[in-house]
Amino acid sequence: MNYALIRKNDIANGIGVRVSLFVSGCRHHCKGCFNPETWNFSYGKPFTDETIAEILTALKPDYIAGLSLLGGEPFEPENQEALIKLTSAVRERYPQKTIWCYSGFRFEDQLFVGKVGNPETARALLSNLDVLVDGTFKEELKDPSLLFRGSSNQNIIDVPKSLAAGTMVLLAGKWRRTMGSGDINDL
Repeated sequence: MNYALIRKNDIANGIGVRVSLFVSGCRHHCKGCFNPETWNFSYGKPFTDETIAEILTALKPDYIAGLSLLGGEPFEPENQEALIKLTSAVRERYPQKTIWCYSGFRFEDQLFVGKVGNPETARALLSNLDVLVDGTFKEELKDPSLLFRGSSNQNIIDVPKSLAAGTMVLLAGKWRRTMGSGDINDL
């Protein structure tokens, strides 16, 4: 797997200050994609054990809420094994930090039912996530007022609750932003 960028202080891709990894490789090719250079699986740098160590170090400060995986496409079959290794290391070292993932694949009819790559591998990656923002970006549904997603067709999913229920459960509950608090359903 290759990656395009590690952003060590990101506030746009999940709740709180996060470390974000932008992986390379995506077959969705969404019209209006903000990161089309990452469609190429060869773009960027090789993802290595040193990359994992760099991310784990970046996650150490208490003010870092967690890790966000973006792309490209994290759930492309070529990326899943490396991301399982990374997310497992994060879970082991920082169990209190959250892991968010952005995927153009839909949870219910693609990821959950094992239609993307090896079903066991995809399920292993899903099981390491706290939140999944699913669905391809649709330029005609773009809405700049939405937090943590680009278009209104995308869902913000509570992965542990969804896996336990066997169906998609949207993220709910209280959350905090820099300028106040509200209900996650307002997202």
